[in-house]
Amino acid sequence: MAETVADTRRLISKPQNLNDAYGPPSNFLEIDVSNPQTVGVGRGRFTTYEIRVKTNLPIFKLKESTVRRRYSDFEWLRSELERESKVVVPPLPGKALLRQLPFRGDDGIFDDSFIEERKQGLEQFINKVAGHPLAQNERCLHMFLQDEVIDKSYTPSKIRHA
Repeated sequence: MAETVADTRRLISKPQNLNDAYGPPSNFLEIDVSNPQTVGVGRGRFTTYEIRVKTNLPIFKLKESTVRRRYSDFEWLRSELERESKVVVPPLPGKALLRQLPFRGDDGIFDDSFIEERKQGLEQFINKVAGHPLAQNERCLHMFLQDEVIDKSYTPSKIRHA
């Protein structure tokens, strides 16, 4: 009986140059949620977050963009994706209803530690959603990430590769 021996030779690869090693990755999508700002007074008070996108994916019209969004905008995006796409949409960080009760000893939903926790949750949410190949084709995601103002009366559609 013949004994089989595993072939342990290395695959032949081309030598790597400095651009390959230290250049930008072939495809990347970086989304940061930062710089929370609370605006307004009384019942009209809310917090907005800066969303900064850097990408070289051809499906996005802008390679770098910065927009400001509030929590309700994230809720809008989530409901649009659930309604229009085949993507399983991850949950948003909670609404924190108890923090909205009056006569609390802290700032409630405007407390710095809560805002920081929510910012991190929103960043995880948007990175999971935007990293999904099917979600990347949804017009609502592109508006959310790159348009200064979200047109909530838009016609849902898919984005076509440029």
